Amino acid sequence: MSVIQINGLHKHYGDGDSQVRALDGVSLTVDQGEYVAIMGASGSGKSTMMNLLGCLDIATLGDYLINGINVKDMSENQLAQIRNRYIGFVFQSFNLIPRVSALGNVEMPMAYAGVPARERKQRAMAALTMVGLSERALHLPNELSGGQQQRVAVARSLVNAPALILADEPTGNLDSQSTADVLGIFDRLNDQGRTIVLITHEDEVAARARRILRMKDGKIVFDSRAEVVAA
Repeated sequence: MSVIQINGLHKHYGDGDSQVRALDGVSLTVDQGEYVAIMGASGSGKSTMMNLLGCLDIATLGDYLINGINVKDMSENQLAQIRNRYIGFVFQSFNLIPRVSALGNVEMPMAYAGVPARERKQRAMAALTMVGLSERALHLPNELSGGQQQRVAVARSLVNAPALILADEPTGNLDSQSTADVLGIFDRLNDQGRTIVLITHEDEVAARARRILRMKDGKIVFDSRAEVVAA
C-alpha cells in the first residue's frame, strides 16, 4: 500500500516573470514501511516538499494522497485533522511546549484527538519508554539535553500511530552522540514497519535511509530506488 502518492505536484509563488516554481511537476510514490531521505541544496524544493507532505501548505496544481486520501481542496480544519491522524512530525527545533513536562508534550497530539486522559498517559509513557526516556517523563524541556528533547519529540510523533513520520532536519541541532541516538531510534522504528520520510542536507544522515531522493530546481533528479530497479 502507498502511504504517499503524488501526481504532477506544482507549487508556485508569485505571478508572471517573477513567478517561482518551488515544485515543478513532481510525482512520487512512497510505500508503507519505506525509509526515505530527501536531499537537496538550499532552494532545491525540499522544504516546500516537506510542507506539502505535512499538509502545512497546499499545492498550486496536482494531487497528493496520504494513505489513499486526497488532500486537494481540503479546508484548514480538515488538513489539521489529517495532520493529527496520519502524520507524526519531528522538527529540527524540537517544538516542545516549555512549561509542559516531557509526558505532557507527548500526550498533546492525543488530547487533540480526544483520547481519554488515562489512555493518553499510558500511551505516552509507552512511547517515552520506547525512546529510552521513561525516567525523565516529568522533567520540563529545559531540564533535558538537546538529544533528550529530540527523543521526546520522536515519542510525540508516534503516539497516534501515524501512517507517516515526517522528520525535517531532525539532527540539525544535535551533537554527534545525540545524532547517533536519534538515528538509531529511526532505524528501529523502520525495522518495526514505520514509514519515515526524512529531510536532510547531511550525507551521513541520509545514508541511514533505505532510499534517497535528490531535488534540484523543484524536481526530483535522482531516486536511488529507480537506480536499483534500472540496475
